[in-house]
Amino acid sequence: MSDAKQPENHPLARRRFVQRMALAGGGLTLVGPAACGPAEAGMSASSGEFELYHEVYGEGPAIVFAHGAGGTHMSWWKQIPTFAREFTCITYSQRGFGFSAEVENGPGRSAFVEDLRSLLDELEVDSAYLVGQSMGGLSVLGFAAAYPERVGALVMSGTTGGYSDSELDELRASAPDLGPRSAFAPAYAERDPEGAFLYGMVSRTNRLLSESLAAGPQTETPAPDIERVVAAGIPTLFLVGEQDTVAPPTVTKALQAKMNGSTLVTFPESGHSPYWEIPEEFNRVVLDFLRS
Repeated sequence: MSDAKQPENHPLARRRFVQRMALAGGGLTLVGPAACGPAEAGMSASSGEFELYHEVYGEGPAIVFAHGAGGTHMSWWKQIPTFAREFTCITYSQRGFGFSAEVENGPGRSAFVEDLRSLLDELEVDSAYLVGQSMGGLSVLGFAAAYPERVGALVMSGTTGGYSDSELDELRASAPDLGPRSAFAPAYAERDPEGAFLYGMVSRTNRLLSESLAAGPQTETPAPDIERVVAAGIPTLFLVGEQDTVAPPTVTKALQAKMNGSTLVTFPESGHSPYWEIPEEFNRVVLDFLRS
């Protein structure tokens, strides 16, 4: 990016297996492998502490991938092999998903932003590119608003990142009915039955964890201050599937219009998950954005 802030490229310790640190009011253990290729993985037995699972691949400027409610760290299997050729790719399971089981009476999604901060702190990454899909937008937009100096660029896919106002609320209420809520466009499962099957397998690994997360105490999370993101000049890209039945395209487009200087790319044949449905096109668009 010619006029964008470039993330600092801190060498990450290879094969960092178990990392520990304290997080505001409780222990946080970051657990995961750091290497490009066959991964080492494990969970630490730290009673009473939250464990955040992550994996690190590649070399270069850091880029973090934050998954949606149907995903885990595994969701980015079509992105990591491509992006790891020129980036240090960090993929993780968010609190309550994948291998990152929430602790009893934990803070739930209200801790997503600080979980991401803690992860970057432990990996000694001062600044990173952030890619958020659906629920992952809560983490990356919230982080960008709270710590704009640590974000080199922001990619928002199928998400408004928890931001809302009266205009967006009205647009949600009046959004056209594009069909039943689905992770994909209607034609995707027929076009790629194996991909749809794999998505279901990944999603089902969340069932017990996500149910416990939903059943736990829920802390109200304030809407992120998008003006801080705009004022910091963070390059922001919105990706919209025109057949998205989860995040109405009209709402996402309205948010993009509020963030001066941001960019919008639409995918006419994609639904809610362009990173999964049309990965080659998704990768090309994001790479072009980060390289520009």
